[in-house]
Amino acid sequence: AVYNNQDGLGAIIVLFVLVVPFERFFPRHDHQHFRRPNLNLDLGYALASPFLQAIGLVAAVVVGVMSFTWIPGLILRPYVQSIPDPYLLLVGVAMFDVASYWTHRWYHEVPQLWKFHAIHHSPEHMDWASGFRAHPFDGTLIAPAFFFLIAAGFSPEFSGLVAVVQIVLGLFLHANVRIWLKPLSKIIMTPEFHHWHHANEPEAIWCNYSTFLPLWDLVFGTYYMPKDKRPTVYGVDEYVPMTMAQQLRYPLVGMGNPLRWFRHPFRSLKMMFKGIWQILRMMKRSALRPRGEEFERAVLRLNDPSALVDEPTSL
Repeated sequence: AVYNNQDGLGAIIVLFVLVVPFERFFPRHDHQHFRRPNLNLDLGYALASPFLQAIGLVAAVVVGVMSFTWIPGLILRPYVQSIPDPYLLLVGVAMFDVASYWTHRWYHEVPQLWKFHAIHHSPEHMDWASGFRAHPFDGTLIAPAFFFLIAAGFSPEFSGLVAVVQIVLGLFLHANVRIWLKPLSKIIMTPEFHHWHHANEPEAIWCNYSTFLPLWDLVFGTYYMPKDKRPTVYGVDEYVPMTMAQQLRYPLVGMGNPLRWFRHPFRSLKMMFKGIWQILRMMKRSALRPRGEEFERAVLRLNDPSALVDEPTSL
């Protein structure tokens, strides 16, 4: 997705001019051609981004209001406003960044949310255009963080600036660029860091969720930046269709006919709250899973914790 205040064609031109020269002279994957497979699909997402963003914005507002995160924001507002201006920006960025880490992590580790985020991870080639591919509902889970920040006293302009920087940086991190800042790899974001996040390799599954600072991956045990290896394989294991219309429909398959809300409103409301409760349970399991746990065991822990019976330690 791209910024709300810029049309898709303009975003393509700006990103093309700024990033493609770096991809040409400092490519991560020398063998990757400019016109790689499914490039037209990603450009289609870029062109359609104003329309898709409008849909996503409506969903984000609904999620933000229903999350009630604006209530603790209002409670903390006097304390936030007492923070000196020079530190207010740092506090706001840190609060957003840790919230972004966890929402991103839950989009991967909660199956109901992963169906939406899988669209963004479906490209098998990383470059300047692959970051455009995203479902309009992917990212709505971060809306509660924005509602909290605004209610706590951070200006809407601040939240808007954070959103724009997040999007621009995110698009650049997908680029096919060889930038290896080894001494700073644990301090600042690089394409190498995010490429490992997109890598479809067993040791790199569920890693590198941070948006601005790798600090959060270090703190929560999901940091992965091997010294002697580079990411080579991208994409997802499950089948994801390769047309925009099919991808927009893909996460919604199995949710039933939306007209049932008019025929059975109370039953539909009950099912909705049941689904939300299941998602919240999975989010809790994700947050409490052990650091550094093997991927297969972590999946089993999230989906069926009762199946994990640890052998007693021998004395």
